Amino acid sequence: MAAIILAITLGITFWASKKASSAVGFYAAGRQITGRQNGLAISGDYLSAASFLGIAGLIFLYGFDGFLYSIGFLVAFLTVMFLLAERMRNAGKYTIADVLSFRLNETPARAAAALGTFAVVTFYLIAQMVGAGVLIEKLVGINFSLAVILTGVFMLCYVIFGGMVATTWVQIVKAVLLMAGIFMMSVFVLAKVGFNPVELFNRADANKGPDSTFSLAPGTYLPKPLDTVSLGLALVLGTAGLPHILMRFFTVPNAKAARSSVVWAMFIIGFFYLLTTFIGFGARAFLGEGGVEAAGTGGNLAAPILAEFLGGGEGTFGGSLFLAFIAGVAFATILAVVAGLVLSASAAFSHDIWSSIVRKGKDSEHEEVLVARIAAFAIGVIAIIIAVIGGSGLNVSFMVGLAFAVAASANFPALLLALSWRRFNTTGAIVGVVTGVVSSIFLVIVSPKVWPGADTVTGSPIGWTLNNPGIISIPLGFLGCFLGTILSSGKPSEHSSYDELFVRAETGLGSERALEKVA
Repeated sequence: MAAIILAITLGITFWASKKASSAVGFYAAGRQITGRQNGLAISGDYLSAASFLGIAGLIFLYGFDGFLYSIGFLVAFLTVMFLLAERMRNAGKYTIADVLSFRLNETPARAAAALGTFAVVTFYLIAQMVGAGVLIEKLVGINFSLAVILTGVFMLCYVIFGGMVATTWVQIVKAVLLMAGIFMMSVFVLAKVGFNPVELFNRADANKGPDSTFSLAPGTYLPKPLDTVSLGLALVLGTAGLPHILMRFFTVPNAKAARSSVVWAMFIIGFFYLLTTFIGFGARAFLGEGGVEAAGTGGNLAAPILAEFLGGGEGTFGGSLFLAFIAGVAFATILAVVAGLVLSASAAFSHDIWSSIVRKGKDSEHEEVLVARIAAFAIGVIAIIIAVIGGSGLNVSFMVGLAFAVAASANFPALLLALSWRRFNTTGAIVGVVTGVVSSIFLVIVSPKVWPGADTVTGSPIGWTLNNPGIISIPLGFLGCFLGTILSSGKPSEHSSYDELFVRAETGLGSERALEKVA
């Protein structure tokens, strides 16, 4: 099953390799992706293994508190749609740094944006690679290190040879497979309770032990209301700062398509998270406490084990087939997400650092694309090495939370203020990004779950009790942007170019155009 899915995606990469020779082809798929296609691709990029397996596992283990993650991830796209999607498409070219450098001092603005991008991608990418290793090791039975290396090799094939075209279509295929798999599982789960969701919830609640963490009431996974608010802020605002998601808006031909793609993504992702609820509660209702140990740490294997149960049980042909399909989809899910992450990081290096800062725009398009491919290879190899050294015991959950916290605290404030505040200047952007990155990383490192280790009960050395830093680090990011701006005197050009950026962002006049389609 995994081989069939891999063959399809590698075939797409071979087809796409001819379209990825130019910069606009490699970074933005020629800006020829339609709104519906981009909506599916955003869904494929956004619905990571953490979404599919992690949230189903959290609902299986904790009930209501796991469901809160679904709500946070879904509501996040309202922020993207209303504040950034259309304006990003009109104002940028390939990366989020293009928006900042349009009206700010180019070299420091691009350097600050690249710092935010690398910080987010590093934590998110390593978390996905470790997650891939653990899942493939458990589901297929091969060694953890080999599983990570295989994931990395296929990921690099997509990015280096196929660029954004291959990455987009791999994400679309993965989104369709994922929706098909989770829809079938949901129908089977609901069929067992007469298509009555209330009966499903009642069975799930009845199927818990005396020491179970599962509850239909809040407070089992997120015991403090402040932690819930902090997590919600990081999820809702973090999505609007994820470079691999924002980069997708440069692949569509115009702002209308950008807006349309977010609407499509919201419907697809919303339907997905609704179905995830049935999977999580279904796993609790039918697997019960006996499935907790088999589901592993974090409950990540709850969905595959439920698939095996729904197909007929362990040892049956139907059970093995359904488990194989869900395992193959999980593998495709990880490949699509890590490909998008590597592409955004390589674009930040080649377009923002190499082409704009080092070469000052004097390099050829061929050279820029070559540097992007070399950067993608280097980033992928480094991620593989760190994931293998870190091992399967690396704390993945805190790294994903950290990626969202950094995105919300560093990237989002600078982007939003560059698009909406006339006085905003280069110093404000640099101070804001650095403050957001440093504060979010520091507060996660000293959080109770991480300091001095995930398996200890020792509290934070500074008395910090929240697991997610969003409620502090996000305001600090905005404060850094504000203080950096008002305590420095920006160049007159930074203020005067705001009007041009505003008109361009709101109307699309002067925005990047799509390539002509070749018959």
